[in-house]
Amino acid sequence: MLLIEEYEKDYSALVAEITALVGRVQIFGGAEKKEVCTNIDSKFTEATELLEQIGLEIHDLTADQKQKYTSKYNCFQAELKRLQKEYDTAKKLSKQTIAIDMNEDFDDVSIQDDQRQRLLENTERIERTGNRLTQGYRLALETEQMGAQVLQDLHHQRETMQNTRNRLRETNADIGMSSRVLNSMWMRGIRDKFVLYIVGAVFIIVVLISIYLSIGGSSSSTQ
Repeated sequence: MLLIEEYEKDYSALVAEITALVGRVQIFGGAEKKEVCTNIDSKFTEATELLEQIGLEIHDLTADQKQKYTSKYNCFQAELKRLQKEYDTAKKLSKQTIAIDMNEDFDDVSIQDDQRQRLLENTERIERTGNRLTQGYRLALETEQMGAQVLQDLHHQRETMQNTRNRLRETNADIGMSSRVLNSMWMRGIRDKFVLYIVGAVFIIVVLISIYLSIGGSSSSTQ
């Protein structure tokens, strides 16, 4: 797995956490709100640093990979800016809500409780949505990795088949050469055998003639 993919997973998890925390800014007040805002600011810093790391990693990628991850990088930047705006808006609304609460009568407490309950429900829905988006993003990354692995395996199998085909061609060429050599040796053997038969026949004829002449000479001497 590429290092940039690990950065993407970490960034996705951070975005989901920031989204959930931003929804809680308007709910809490005092020390609790300060703690939430500090946590959000810290996570924004981490997300910014991760984006910087992703940008550095993009420079070391191939042309095809660089185009793909540059598009993702631009989307990540736009998403982080959107979250920052939502966070700023949430902080402003929270201040306005606190000012209104200080000026309202005790009769309005139940209304504020209802609003707070709705805000809690909305926050929970946002958090669940963020979690689903994170899971969907991770699933998309895993699917992409599986697809890349399949393509790599297919490429490897194609190279193996090509090498096997080349070896078969070389083997066929070697078999053809061996066949020609064997045919040549067979023809040479037949020719040598034919010459041997001729030499044997001439030798036998010469022997027979010698015997005949020897017998014929002996008969003439006796008479």
